[in-house]
Amino acid sequence: MKRDYYEVLDVKKNASESEIKSAYRSLAMKHHPDKHKGDKVAEEKFKEISEAYEVLSDSNKRATYDQFGYEGLKGAFGGGGFGWENFTHFSDLEDIFSSFGNLGDLFGFGSRSRRGGPRRGADLQYELEITLEEAVFGVEKTIKVERSESCTVCGGSGSKPGTKEETCTVCSGRGQISSVSGFFSVSRTCHRCNGRGKIIKTPCTKCAGRGKVRASRKIKANIPRGVDNGSRLRIQGEGEAGEKGGSSGDFYVLIYVKEHSVFNRHDDNVYCQVPISFITAVFGGEIKIPTLEGDIMMKVPAGTQSGRVFRLKQKGVYYLQGTGRGDEHCRVIVETPTDLNTEQKKKLKEFAKACGEEIRPKTKSFVEKMKKAFK
Repeated sequence: MKRDYYEVLDVKKNASESEIKSAYRSLAMKHHPDKHKGDKVAEEKFKEISEAYEVLSDSNKRATYDQFGYEGLKGAFGGGGFGWENFTHFSDLEDIFSSFGNLGDLFGFGSRSRRGGPRRGADLQYELEITLEEAVFGVEKTIKVERSESCTVCGGSGSKPGTKEETCTVCSGRGQISSVSGFFSVSRTCHRCNGRGKIIKTPCTKCAGRGKVRASRKIKANIPRGVDNGSRLRIQGEGEAGEKGGSSGDFYVLIYVKEHSVFNRHDDNVYCQVPISFITAVFGGEIKIPTLEGDIMMKVPAGTQSGRVFRLKQKGVYYLQGTGRGDEHCRVIVETPTDLNTEQKKKLKEFAKACGEEIRPKTKSFVEKMKKAFK
């Protein structure tokens, strides 16, 4: 035998609507199936309190129940009694289960609220190739992009100005259609309104009822100094248009830095190689060094060995975060003389004879002998 609905919700017969809803909220959260997975008793308890709430929250059904009891509700629930197809307060359940996070998705409530309300537009991403110099010093780029924008004629509603949308009669404006599968009620997107809950009777002539149009736009992207391969810049609100008043998505710029003909970059430092003559390596002198700002002259000491690395402080890449910059590391490569004339060959042979068989290039005597040989 069925329990009294007032007893099921533990409320008095003269309880107000707010008291009934509060009681149902408490019991529904307590006996929610996701908190008692596989417990058939809990499932039946949840169904029982939902049946009681379906009756007592409806003033007409409540009046019928108060006067005639269960017998008076047979027409409302059909011959098989109460089923989830008879439950009409899914919006109340949505409100109740919102505190559960994703538990409302058990009945499709979360997805329905997301479909029905404002929706943010999709993000866009653009791959931009820049030079090393642009990455080091920063640059402003203009990017042409195709994107959706809110229709300026209908303001994004999709309806012809001066007309109104109508509530979908299939889903009663909910955007979802519920069907029963065993104990659970499964929701799916309404096929007529596509989850909007509204029907556009007279579409906007510009956007054909979509509320959005495709447009070509030029977006200015300020690339800060210090970016590197894989850096991603975000330009807020420059993505696809939102729906139903939702905000536009963002525009992301993914950076790729071209290979440089002179420099290699590692973190905030740059590296290069510079050839120097045999004579300059022996006697020392000034050589031209490339930097990111242009060529400079640098003194190299006498006896400079091939492969020696000179560090030029603060000539590298600017730090992306904070102040300052990295260094430039310049490796000198001593070029071996070729195509020597007779006199030059004679001098080198004299040098070789003076050195004997024990030529040790890294000793001081080597440098001194070289200086004497070429005087």
